[in-house]
Amino acid sequence: MKKNILFTMILMATVACGPSKESLELQKKAKSAIGTLPDKMPGSEKDSADLVSLGEKLYFDNRLSVNDSQSCNSCHNLKDKKGGVDNKATSTGAFGKNGDRNSPTVLNAGFHIAQFWDGRAATLADQAKGPILNPGEMAMPSEKAVIEKLSKTEYPTLFAKAFPDQKEKLTYDNLAKAIAAFERTLKTSDRFDDWLKGDMKAITPAEEKGLATFIEVGCVGCHYGATLGGTSYRKLGERNAYKTEDLGRFNVTKNEAEKFFFKVPSLRNILLTAPYFHDGSIATIEDAVKKMGYHQLNKELTDEEIKSIVTFFGTLSDKSRK
Repeated sequence: MKKNILFTMILMATVACGPSKESLELQKKAKSAIGTLPDKMPGSEKDSADLVSLGEKLYFDNRLSVNDSQSCNSCHNLKDKKGGVDNKATSTGAFGKNGDRNSPTVLNAGFHIAQFWDGRAATLADQAKGPILNPGEMAMPSEKAVIEKLSKTEYPTLFAKAFPDQKEKLTYDNLAKAIAAFERTLKTSDRFDDWLKGDMKAITPAEEKGLATFIEVGCVGCHYGATLGGTSYRKLGERNAYKTEDLGRFNVTKNEAEKFFFKVPSLRNILLTAPYFHDGSIATIEDAVKKMGYHQLNKELTDEEIKSIVTFFGTLSDKSRK
């Protein structure tokens, strides 16, 4: 307790005296373990304006579902400055049934090691193909049916503009490439990166204290790199078992050693994406932090530690979003 009080007092002095030695040392640690998001996502340098525009239109188009009821945005909501999720435990498909897993955010997804909780899609384009044909999601019967449906609309002209050098322009592969190009524009900008880049007033003393707590208790052992996650797979219940029937990555690899492994979620924009975990069973971020401390670190985090860490998470929300 005394240590935390002293740390807070030292940080508050930065308002009058400039960055303290402790703040600069914390910034150095954060740069090393986390770092700032790159300016652009991998592959975006090849994306044309026409390709991105096509991808954006497809992303929001309900006609990609069998009964014109669902779009990509239905589960990964970007409208009204939302966080790229539907904020449901599990998402509702075209026929009203809910899936088995929580829909992860599309924000910054192009920086991740792979897509989906189990990493079964290597790229954004691979991921875009799945839900359209999934009978529990958008439920189109086949790739051919998708292309036939789109061919009767305005899309042939738009695909021709986006893929001028290809003989066959309106294809399922090109549809996925276009959606991926749009998703590569979904890089967020937050106060934490401003702080890392040198604006020491971008985050408050209490938020700095939260970052220090985040590092000290060991959260950064899994949530590292510029996205604070999304770069590795870890067993859910590494130190203390987490009750779930979902075998996670094992369903992809059939490797016994990967039972209950899931992609570590990114903490960028984490306050915008409740509920939490692969099953969407955790309603609040405070409960998520508490359970992660127990299941992953074998630690009973105090209420003060949890509150402090969550305070730091506030610096990770995109400045343009609610």
